Amino acid sequence: MVEFTIFKGSKQGKIIKSTTQKELKPDEVLIKVTHSGVCGTDEHYKHTDMALGHEGAGVVEEVGSSVKNFRQGDSVGWGYQTGSCGHCKQCLTGHETMCAERQMYGYANHDQGSFSSKAIWKADYIYNIPSSIPREYAAPLMCGGATVFNALHSFNVKATDRVGIIGVGGLGHLAIQFASKMGCQVVVFSSTDNKKDEALKLGADEFIATKGAKELRVSSTIDHLLVTTSFQPDWKQFLPIMAPGGTIYPLTVSPEDLKIPYMPILAGELKIQGSLVAARQVHREMLSFAAHHQIRPIIEQFPMTVEGIEESMKKLEDGKMRYRGVVVAQ
Repeated sequence: MVEFTIFKGSKQGKIIKSTTQKELKPDEVLIKVTHSGVCGTDEHYKHTDMALGHEGAGVVEEVGSSVKNFRQGDSVGWGYQTGSCGHCKQCLTGHETMCAERQMYGYANHDQGSFSSKAIWKADYIYNIPSSIPREYAAPLMCGGATVFNALHSFNVKATDRVGIIGVGGLGHLAIQFASKMGCQVVVFSSTDNKKDEALKLGADEFIATKGAKELRVSSTIDHLLVTTSFQPDWKQFLPIMAPGGTIYPLTVSPEDLKIPYMPILAGELKIQGSLVAARQVHREMLSFAAHHQIRPIIEQFPMTVEGIEESMKKLEDGKMRYRGVVVAQ
């Protein structure tokens, strides 16, 4: 039996330091956690009595008796999904994120997360981190990177397409880098010009400030539009600049209804594409692509303590994080 520290949410929204115990099963891996990304989804659960964090990175400390693909000392990470049935149609066709028995953060394994000293996960749902990616940069890729890469990789985005990205934040600044390195023309939309220089350095070809604009002026229409802001955009601004047959990807989590004008969807044969997190092979390809192209999140680091976690989550809640928080084991 392994005992380790976890950091939990609470009804009052305070971070609670606690411990948990787990047994290492034959198909599992014990990981010493060194870093964890701080994701917007963690905010949604800080009022819940559960272990927080799902962008984990660390070092393999021990492997179960049936594990063949990991060894002690390996640099590894894990993300939003930690299990599935393994035998349904979705699992057998590489779409295990759609498995009816999927184990996702917030819905399963409430006794452990990545805000922790250690973690035990099924070997099938952890990932080797390429040696060229330090773990503090790998952690935010485990959910943030996988989320934007999946939208760009799994739904027919081509190098000749124009990709629009709304928002230069935790997801948006990664989406700019991935889309640019994929060869796409990247058009970034932000409320003001404050982040223009940074967006252009990250790979944007065009930058449009939207605040107060009656119409958005782009050099050409948008084939794929990724919504990475925490609020819904003004659709009356964006629908007129979509290319016929274009696709819109709402990527951030919101409890609100999606409200969008009806007729422009019909008239332009537009698509609204749901996209969860990356399936495992897509996740592996994301890490390989990020390593090859030296894609890095821009991070701010905090100690993995009650105070450090609360500080990072407050900064994220206030919209002041540039751009992904990472808590570091002490």
